Amino acid sequence: MQLTRNAPASWRHVALQYVALTKPRVVLLAAFCALIGMLLATDGPLPWSVLVAGLAGISLLAGAGFAFNCLIERSIDARMARTRARPLPRGEVGVTGTIVFAGIIGGLGAVLLYWVVNPLTMWLTMATFIGYAVIYTVLLKPATPQNIVIGGASGAMPPVLGWAAIANEVTAPALVLFLIIFVWTPPHFWALALYRIEDYRRSGLPMLPVTHGPEFTRLNVLLYTVLLVAVSVMPFMIHMSGLFYLASALALGGVFLWYAWRLWRNYSDALARRTFSYSIFYLSALFGALLIDHYLR
Repeated sequence: MQLTRNAPASWRHVALQYVALTKPRVVLLAAFCALIGMLLATDGPLPWSVLVAGLAGISLLAGAGFAFNCLIERSIDARMARTRARPLPRGEVGVTGTIVFAGIIGGLGAVLLYWVVNPLTMWLTMATFIGYAVIYTVLLKPATPQNIVIGGASGAMPPVLGWAAIANEVTAPALVLFLIIFVWTPPHFWALALYRIEDYRRSGLPMLPVTHGPEFTRLNVLLYTVLLVAVSVMPFMIHMSGLFYLASALALGGVFLWYAWRLWRNYSDALARRTFSYSIFYLSALFGALLIDHYLR
């Protein structure tokens, strides 16, 4: 009887390890941004089949990309306190199992997007997968301290994918959504890298705080945040949104600037942590305000 009770627990544990490979919290943020893109692409109701299949397909391919990322960086993850508890460094899952798992969920995601949504969304999502799993993880991340800037293009794609799923095209408003996340990524990630600098030194990755120093990185966080506030008002400038969004963007951006300024002038690890946490809230609140404004107009 004891063996019967333990078997399901063991199966659940293994399943949870594979789920962990997909970085579920990041996938949820990507799905949220894709949903925003879908909702902003139309004034009418969303087709349920496209909504469900689109979000599922985008999420599955994103999860596959993260699983490949974990596979490629497993030796690096083992050297970093932040990542050494991931399933691959701990030996909870194997290389072959990770490849098969990522292939299955990625293939399922591609099928859903191609047959239920549209081919454009599938190809854009596949390009995003390649951009993240290969171009960023394999080529850029170990080669240049600007890795997160260039590689941020893949992370900025979810709202474009959501837009394409509904509109079957990519127009200027979708590119503005892309640009917001693209410019948001460096201050968001460098805030993390600042208080995890020793981890990145051990990893051997050429992250900006390691290669150019914390002070230079803090200045870049401030400059990119200034640029982000400017970019965040573009939806209002192109008549994509109204005054509610503009006021929200300026208020949210003002707080982000305040964090970035303090980070530059009076650094502490605790402040870097709060800046990183606020950056996540900022993006969610900014897109939420854009969505509310869309339905208010």
